[in-house]
Amino acid sequence: MQRCEWGGNNPLMIRYHDEEWGVPVHDDRKLFEFLILDGFQAGVSWAIVLNKRKNFRKAFDNFNAKKIAKFDAKDTKRLLNDAGIIRNRLKIAAAITNAQCFLAVQKEFGSFDKYIWQFTGGKTIGNEWKSLKEIPATSKESDAMSKDLKARGFKFVGSTICYAFMQAAGMVNDHTTECFRYKQVSRKPRQPIAAAKKTR
Repeated sequence: MQRCEWGGNNPLMIRYHDEEWGVPVHDDRKLFEFLILDGFQAGVSWAIVLNKRKNFRKAFDNFNAKKIAKFDAKDTKRLLNDAGIIRNRLKIAAAITNAQCFLAVQKEFGSFDKYIWQFTGGKTIGNEWKSLKEIPATSKESDAMSKDLKARGFKFVGSTICYAFMQAAGMVNDHTTECFRYKQVSRKPRQPIAAAKKTR
């Protein structure tokens, strides 16, 4: 069975590749989880983040944005002492800030889903990469997303992080054409979204 090369021999990475990566996500909680985890990925490998995913879910109240938005100094100290996650003060602070910004976007657009999917016109961008080396680190869509998220106060949302988020959330199908998941993901029904307000 042919897979994308990046999964390697790590069972957790292979499962993530086979079951989640590239599948369109329209659930706000899951979108928020990817946004936070991709922020923590900055400077480290996705395998490290994935290995700590269960711990992240426990430490961050299963990525409940309303709860995280209220985290205080006591929570920050707790997280900095939690060996089960990536203990980076700036990233932890960013997660709290991003939860607050996330709630603001939900209030403005009705859901984060409606807001974020507008950057790809509400549908998955189907690429046709033959090898891993062809896959870009950014795109014009991730550039636009990054710019708008930053304008709204989000942190750790550079274009590279935004593109990784788009890949994870199925906003782009970056499985290589020889990968068995390429056609499977392409066949998944695309959920239409209501017209969103213009970004800033």
